[in-house]
Amino acid sequence: MSLRVLVADDSSTMRKIILRSLLAVGVPNATEAADGVEAVNLFKPGSFDLVLTDWNMPGKSGLEVIQEIRKQDAAIPIIMVTTEAEKSRVVQAIEAGVSDYLVKPFTADTLREKLARFGV
Repeated sequence: MSLRVLVADDSSTMRKIILRSLLAVGVPNATEAADGVEAVNLFKPGSFDLVLTDWNMPGKSGLEVIQEIRKQDAAIPIIMVTTEAEKSRVVQAIEAGVSDYLVKPFTADTLREKLARFGV
């Protein structure tokens, strides 16, 4: 079974980088969302195995995306991919229900390590 990943980032360049990194770690297919609203609209329980979301996006922030997804699916791994690495922001994300954090810029190896923590 192929891993189903939802990638939410308002930067098309960043989405391409994330998709390339996913491909490098053996995840060939991912669904792209250009902002938080699109991410929430695309998400249905059981339709994805993992969510990667940016923090700063128009419409809905990454925090709002996490909160909305958590209302529908409490168990899905959600990784925040962001430049926001201050401790207070990390705590905010954890309180919202994020599973892990990936700080930009990152390598495919770092992404692989994060995925391995969730058995993917």
